[in-house]
Amino acid sequence: MEQGSTAHLYVLPEGCISKILSLTSPRDACRSSVVSSVFRSAVDSDVVWERFLPSDYQRILSSSVYPFPFVFSSKKELYLHLCDNPVLISNSTKTFALEKCSGKKCYMIGAKELSIVWGDTPQYWNWRPSPESRFSEVAELLFVCWLEVRGRMETRLLSPRTTYVAYLVLKFTDSAFGFDVVSAEVSVKLAAACAGGGNSGGGEEEVKEVYLNPIRRQRRQFGVHKNRRLIHSMRPQEPVADAAYQQPLRDRPVPKERGDGWKEIELGEFFNEKGEDGDVEMSLMEVKGGNWKGGLIIQGIELRPKKAE
Repeated sequence: MEQGSTAHLYVLPEGCISKILSLTSPRDACRSSVVSSVFRSAVDSDVVWERFLPSDYQRILSSSVYPFPFVFSSKKELYLHLCDNPVLISNSTKTFALEKCSGKKCYMIGAKELSIVWGDTPQYWNWRPSPESRFSEVAELLFVCWLEVRGRMETRLLSPRTTYVAYLVLKFTDSAFGFDVVSAEVSVKLAAACAGGGNSGGGEEEVKEVYLNPIRRQRRQFGVHKNRRLIHSMRPQEPVADAAYQQPLRDRPVPKERGDGWKEIELGEFFNEKGEDGDVEMSLMEVKGGNWKGGLIIQGIELRPKKAE
């Protein structure tokens, strides 16, 4: 912008400048605050940050499990709070937050809301509290040979015209075993809504391979119940598992640290056009190796806008 044009902006009423800034993005608005004291004051206006908040934010916050505990002095303060403090909603099954640079919606689906094969069988999965979790309980895998975790989310709840990435949020116990043998399969697909309700299940699905715990050495361990009772002893791996173990990691994704005491593994991505695609379905499966595994802890599946490269 030419210097003369910038000077002309200064003669505009502050309300007009706020209206113009509300048509940009949270990142650009914050950057403009360094231009002058006039811009800094305009950026702090509720006119700007009301536009950056989702249009249905009041409805979402009304479903908060706990009464919203704070009185905010401005819409900017509310916006920044939602970026850094996920809100527990929907009967404690999900959390809601905002992506700071764009104001797009972020959700995490708690483990209790996921479909976990054998998840209701105490000898295979243990549900327990975790002080580092957003939810009252996490799912701890004790001992299975068939690992299958699935989640669903209505696309109408997400921000439109946005590419989302789904992540499984997890960690491992010190005695975790069985995840360094074969890779797991992850996928994300849109299940198009049927005219009469429900989903057609006709979305495209890309299946990728990942390593959940890529330790390059083979271990033999024992599966132990939460009360320390021995429930099964590990047998030597079958030849097919041994062969899979010898395969290199190549470029297969592995879990990454999140900075909150948890790790995450990408399940896949999808583009949410208008929120009219029914549900998005996400999954993680490790069922082909046949090896026993345990020590995985699942907090949930998080959906976040994809970061611009």
